[in-house]
Amino acid sequence: MSKYSREDILRMADEENVRFIRLQFTDLLGIIKNVEIPVDQLTKALDNLMMFDGSSIEGFVRIEESDMYLYPDLDTWVIFPWTPEKGKVARLICDVYSPDGTPFEGDPRGVLKKVLQEAKDLGFTDFNIGPEPEFFLFKNDERGEPTLELNDKGGYFDLAPTDLGENCRRDIVLELEDMGFEIEASHHEVAPGQHEIDFKYADAVTTCDNIQTFKLVVKTIARKHGLHATFMPKPLFGVNGSGMHANMSLFKDGENAFFDPNTDNQLSETAMQFLGGILKHADAFTAITNPTVNSYKRLVPGYEAPCYIAWSLRNRSPLVRIPSSRGLSTRIEVRSPDPAANPYLAMAAMLAAGLDGVKKKLSPPPETDRNIYAMDLEERQAEGIEALPATLKEAIDALGKNETITNSLGKHALEHFIEAKEIEWDMFRTQVHPWERDQYLQTY
Repeated sequence: MSKYSREDILRMADEENVRFIRLQFTDLLGIIKNVEIPVDQLTKALDNLMMFDGSSIEGFVRIEESDMYLYPDLDTWVIFPWTPEKGKVARLICDVYSPDGTPFEGDPRGVLKKVLQEAKDLGFTDFNIGPEPEFFLFKNDERGEPTLELNDKGGYFDLAPTDLGENCRRDIVLELEDMGFEIEASHHEVAPGQHEIDFKYADAVTTCDNIQTFKLVVKTIARKHGLHATFMPKPLFGVNGSGMHANMSLFKDGENAFFDPNTDNQLSETAMQFLGGILKHADAFTAITNPTVNSYKRLVPGYEAPCYIAWSLRNRSPLVRIPSSRGLSTRIEVRSPDPAANPYLAMAAMLAAGLDGVKKKLSPPPETDRNIYAMDLEERQAEGIEALPATLKEAIDALGKNETITNSLGKHALEHFIEAKEIEWDMFRTQVHPWERDQYLQTY
């Protein structure tokens, strides 16, 4: 059931004095793009007649096949609360279509919808996700450019005066609530300058839309406070990086398909099979959930980020944790993703992994109760615990060999994603870094 009709949107635009509408979509690398139109073009946009040049967008199409159409999702209509009264700006998130009226294969939102259809074909009615995105706040200089100076020295759950980001974080929460978000928690994270704001779970597409909106709001409000918000996974050496844990559950007709009160751990056969699929394909989906060179500076021992493929009901060192809540709140928490990921592709890849486990009735290995960081290689091998890819290059190679995850992305998205990431890796590999000069310039 749609929240808004075409008539509702035209009426709200008129009543709220909306002057411009941003038709928003996401490129293959997760970067938000938009075509801004004046309000007198809104009817045309609602008729799915707004065209843009797809050849200018990362991972879309070549110049000779550049025409693309934006189909607005009416339920994503929102008016940005920080826009001026004399001319407000609204937003519609769009699906990308080819001129022949078919969904564009390289549209990340469309990729997710395709995998969600697979879940529906298996009898599941909903795939719900609760994300936990983290970010850092740095001070801007007098020119408005970001510095590496943090705005506080706070730690986990600290409050003012130690947590100087509290006012900014509070304003972010207020803006998000004005836009319809239900905020569940907002707190300082472990590292100085690091923050987390958790919002209520929703269906997969809505959650990914919310993550993109969240990033936009965080960056916009931080700038008003003279700060730069970054979702870079590991901006500073020696402190925790920023993750985006994903709490996932499948539903069938309003019932949580992961819950079974009659098993020892109250996890259903479906939950265990889904978990088995996640663990089996974790090395392959890591390129999608952790898509930058910098992502792998976070996935190292000692900073609360997972580096090993294992699961536990309590232990926080493995890749997957099962939170203690049961009933409708039964869920699987995958702890490796970071906020640089394209949320649509990341959730699509993890869902495809889990569904493969359900289809093939995979069983996960026994849970790991020990602190994996304290185990040596021999102990890990004895328990069958593999490591996640250690570099973007390793992750790209693992992705390319995995049929389940590559099929979930589709040929177009996969080829363009891998091409972009191989270029990124090669640029990093051939660059001479300050660390190398510090180590070798005078020694040799």
